[in-house]
Amino acid sequence: MEITQNVSLANYSTMRLGGITDYLVEVHSRNELRDAVEWAKQHQQDMRVIGGGSNIIWSDDGFRGLIIVNKISGYDDLAEDARSHYVTIGAGEPWDSVVARTVAAGLSGVEALSLIPGTAGATPVQNVGAYGQDISQTLVSVEAYDVEKNQFVNIPAEACGFGYRSSQFQTEYRHRYYITAITLHLMATNPTPPFYTAVQQYLDTRGFTGTVTPQIIRDCVVAIRTAKLPNPAHVANNGSFFANPIITEDNLVELRADYPTLPYWPLDAGGAKIPAAWLIEQTGFKDHHDTETGMATWPTQPLVLVNEKATHTADVLRFRDKIITAVEQKFHITLRQEPELLP
Repeated sequence: MEITQNVSLANYSTMRLGGITDYLVEVHSRNELRDAVEWAKQHQQDMRVIGGGSNIIWSDDGFRGLIIVNKISGYDDLAEDARSHYVTIGAGEPWDSVVARTVAAGLSGVEALSLIPGTAGATPVQNVGAYGQDISQTLVSVEAYDVEKNQFVNIPAEACGFGYRSSQFQTEYRHRYYITAITLHLMATNPTPPFYTAVQQYLDTRGFTGTVTPQIIRDCVVAIRTAKLPNPAHVANNGSFFANPIITEDNLVELRADYPTLPYWPLDAGGAKIPAAWLIEQTGFKDHHDTETGMATWPTQPLVLVNEKATHTADVLRFRDKIITAVEQKFHITLRQEPELLP
C-alpha cells in the first residue's frame, strides 16, 4: 500500500476537474482497505472511498485528507442450480466488464445496465438503473467495511433503502460503510417482454423476430447508448447529469394542459416521472455551447453536460445552475443533480 501526496483530483473524475487531495492511495484487497482506514484514523485524516470517478465532481478546493481508490477485484459465480446463480463481484471491478461476463455466461438480470461507466461497488450507492432495470432488482447483499466498528459486514438488500436513483449509502451509510463487494442473484434464462420502449423500438426497426437473449438486449443497449452518449474516456462528462423528476398527478394534469406533448411515465405509487432531457430541450439547451463557462450539452442527449473548455468546477456549477433556473422558470420543476459534488 503506497500513499502519495498532493495528487490532482482531476485525474479521478471523468469531468476532469477538481483541486488537490493531501493524500491518495489505491487499494487492491480488503486488507489494504482496512489498513488505509487505520492509517487515516491514526493520522487524524478525513477520508473518502471512490471508484472510477464517473459520478463524482470534485470541488476546486480539493480534499483535506485521504482519498482511497477502490481497486478490489473478484468475480465468483455460485450456481445454486441450473437456473439460479449468485454472483459475488469485487467493488473495484469495472461495471461493464461485469455485465459482459454475466451475459457471456447466459445470465439475465443486469444486461440492460450495459455500458454504464464506473465500478461494481458504485452501483448500489445510486441504485444504478437504465432501460427498465436497476441494481436493486437483482442485488442480494453488499459486503462493506464498517469504519465505526472496524469490521467487515454484510448488508442485505432490504436494509439498503433503495429508491429511484438513491440508497442509504448516499445518506445514513455514507461515511460508515465502505463497499468491498456486491452479490447479485441472476438467472440462466432469457429476458421476457415487455421490454423497455427504446429497446423494443430498436428490435422492431431492425425486423428482429428471433429469441431475445441477454446478449441481444446487451447488444441493443450498447448500440443505443453508443449512438446517443459520449464515451467518458474520450469526452469529459459525468453521464446523465440530472435525474428524471417525479411529479404529482395534479402537477401532471396542469403541465399537460399547457404542454400536451409532454412525455411521461405513470408510476404505480401515483404521479409520474418526467424525462429531464425533454424539459432541458424545451428550454433551448439541447446542443448548447456556453462560451462563458466552457461547458456544453451533448448534441444527442441534453442530459449530458460536457466539459469542452472549462477549467474549474465552478464553471460546471454555473452551467448547471443556468439549466436548473431555465427549467424552473418554464415548468416550475426543480432538476436534481445526479453526480456527487465532493467533498
